Amino acid sequence: MFRKILFPSPPPTLFFPFKFSSFPKHRTLLSLSPNIIPHAPLRFFCLTSPMSTDSRHRTVSIPAADVADRSELIRALETSLGSHFSSDPIVPTPSPLIVVISGPSGVGKDAVINRLTELRRNLHFVVTCTSRAKRPGETEGKDYYFVTKEQFLRMVEQDELLEHALVYGEYKGIPKKQVRELMGKGYDVVLRVDIQGAETLRRVLGQKAVFVFLTAESEAKMVERLVDRRTERKEELLVRIATAREEVKRVSSFDYVVVNREGELEKAVQMVEAIIDAEKAKVRQRNAVL
Repeated sequence: MFRKILFPSPPPTLFFPFKFSSFPKHRTLLSLSPNIIPHAPLRFFCLTSPMSTDSRHRTVSIPAADVADRSELIRALETSLGSHFSSDPIVPTPSPLIVVISGPSGVGKDAVINRLTELRRNLHFVVTCTSRAKRPGETEGKDYYFVTKEQFLRMVEQDELLEHALVYGEYKGIPKKQVRELMGKGYDVVLRVDIQGAETLRRVLGQKAVFVFLTAESEAKMVERLVDRRTERKEELLVRIATAREEVKRVSSFDYVVVNREGELEKAVQMVEAIIDAEKAKVRQRNAVL
């Protein structure tokens, strides 16, 4: 049975036959106290549980919220509730994220990724291994790890690659060790792969990674960028353009699509950043375990 709540002469005293832990959260004592006697300190007598052998009453004096020192009020609240307020994060730290960026040749994958890693210190680019020759301006260990075909095939045999593919007559692959080490340190990682590599990673990782399809605003602009690179012979250009026409049809297998318009690199990068932030805010996190 509940006892009657009494309101004697000041200081007012409230009698509760139950522990504060069982008091409904939506009917807090602090919200009720101003309607009882404003600015008056409240004294609470909490009866012990029927299961307890200690029948003594415990007195807790809580000062008025609008005049009390904050630290004093918090200590009084903790005492009345019987526990300290935790300083642990309410929301756990988001899991490290694998971001796969893919798209046809000439859409600006390298430019977007380079800018992303400049802006986000916790995002690291996983350097791909390739058997193709180094292009002017490329740096070993930054743009690619350049290896011979024999070295690459030996890495495949030893299961050192997360994915690998033969692209335009040359091998490309992502080292597992690099991904594991970065994620083990809590970093997000970004992978740059072609469409074929993205399909392989989807089979390997499933929904554990986020897949972003990067494209130009039109086929004409994409071809202009390929021509402006001056890195392919005319036969290679024809192959790349024909391949790109087929690759844009695969966009539905990705999670997101970002258009990298001519002269609007920052907008494309901001869009990818927004995708990463949205993924980090999800209640159900992607949890990539390699």
